[in-house]
Amino acid sequence: MAQGSQYGGRSEDLKDKATEQFKKVADRIEGLAGSAVEQIRDTGAGEVAGNIKGAVDKSVKDQPMTALALVAAVGFILGALWKS
Repeated sequence: MAQGSQYGGRSEDLKDKATEQFKKVADRIEGLAGSAVEQIRDTGAGEVAGNIKGAVDKSVKDQPMTALALVAAVGFILGALWKS
């Protein structure tokens, strides 16, 4: 039984650290989306950029794990393309 409580504590620590990292990644994604929107606005596509930013913000807040998985997949694909 002592082992169960030991691992339970470690599990909670890992869960807290993972949650913190996911929040940092979500914040970073939101910041990158904001930067992209600003660049798009500079090109004159402000209305479309506003819609994209709103959609990205909503996705990150409503489903952060899905947004993270999507970004990871895009990163993997870009990395594979870059390498080849």
